Amino acid sequence: MTSKTTNKFSPEVRERAVRMVFDHERDYPSRWATVVSIAGKIGC
Repeated sequence: MTSKTTNKFSPEVRERAVRMVFDHERDYPSRWATVVSIAGKIGC
């Protein structure tokens, strides 16, 4: 049985994405806006 929430991204990619969100959070009006922007840039 497989989970519906599979990890498509390696731990390294996830760590990089989280780091980018924290590094660029001040450039966006909210954390969600930051997440959406970073996700689009890294192909998530």
